[in-house]
Amino acid sequence: MARVKRRLPRVEELRPLVKIDRPTLQVTRRRLERAQTIEDLRHLARRRTPRSAFDYVDGAAESEVSLSRAREAFGRVEFRPRVLRDVSGMDTAVRILDVSSPIPLILAPTGFTRMMQHEGERAVGRAAAAAGVPYAISTMGTVSVEDIASELPDLQRWFQLYLWQDREASLALMQRAQAAGFTTLVLTVDTAIAGQRLRDVRNGMTIPPQLTPKTLADMALHPRWWANLLTTEPLEFASLRESGGTVESLVNKMFDPTLNTQDLVWLRENWSGAIVLKGIQNVEDAKEFVDLGADGLIVSNHGGRQLDRSVTPLEVLPQIAEAVGGRVPVLLDTGVMHGGDIVAAVANGADAVLVGRAYLYGLMAGGEAGVARALEILTSQVHRTMRLLGVTSLDQLTPDHAVLHPASTHAPAHNA
Repeated sequence: MARVKRRLPRVEELRPLVKIDRPTLQVTRRRLERAQTIEDLRHLARRRTPRSAFDYVDGAAESEVSLSRAREAFGRVEFRPRVLRDVSGMDTAVRILDVSSPIPLILAPTGFTRMMQHEGERAVGRAAAAAGVPYAISTMGTVSVEDIASELPDLQRWFQLYLWQDREASLALMQRAQAAGFTTLVLTVDTAIAGQRLRDVRNGMTIPPQLTPKTLADMALHPRWWANLLTTEPLEFASLRESGGTVESLVNKMFDPTLNTQDLVWLRENWSGAIVLKGIQNVEDAKEFVDLGADGLIVSNHGGRQLDRSVTPLEVLPQIAEAVGGRVPVLLDTGVMHGGDIVAAVANGADAVLVGRAYLYGLMAGGEAGVARALEILTSQVHRTMRLLGVTSLDQLTPDHAVLHPASTHAPAHNA
């Protein structure tokens, strides 16, 4: 048997095999470029952000069963591709009411955003505007609707409302949003009282963060975060008269547990644009609210942050979409961590999805550039998933492309 002859490699043969990154002082940028999944951004965020702020984003209510079930449901999706299809072209754009997006995605409203990173909504808004993705600004935001509108005129923006016990204050806030050019109102309907978020309780998390022995010790671990917090404008709500205390105490003090269907009539009388209801988990509710004049529904359990062990949005989505029958857009949030999750939701009846944690991990990992990286990751995953499924447009997706298996017969959710 002949032996393989050995020789020394030539320099020109080695050159293509050697890859040395150019030296750069942009450590954050390099780390973001290496991030290939939202989970990668989550790990970066965890290292860069104080525990109380990270846990506020990462955590959910009580035992966090609702959140884990939502993510686990996406892991039970089985994609069933068709092959030998020309997928050289791709059209993933959508239009939902008054906004459009290059993929079926809207950035969800999140509160206290400047607590995660000192630029907060401004950084998120710049990245969203650059990507052409709409962004819903929260009542609990830390940048005013006027500042968002004036600083980011090209941003497609919705305004999310929590109805307060003080209706006059709620009306004034709605009028401010309308005057600033917000045309769609997102009413959150699943916060009669605050859910108990045990991570926040155990961390002693307050708004704004208080300087206790625990937080002073945390400064040594996250000096840049604390320097940014202490050297920029005070962290406070842009729309609330009160701050201070825990999230739960603020919600229970400000929000209205008497909120009911009659308030939809009041909203319609005082808001001239579209009204979308966020927090729908029941088929009968969905039909009732559309009959009452809702212009859109968001199937959501508030990211698992309100009622623990509540309905899993992806599981109830097909029934709600069928019950609504195309009369209004149906969107979904909670548990979306991958572009494939977005595709699965659309295949099962959603017109688009909202993400919150996914872009907040990017924000904590690297500010505006981190949010942009999160959007790049999700967009590439949507396109790749659809091409591998053998479809080139959203209207080609059907439930047969993304079959949701029962919980007892499938593996746990992915971590990507």
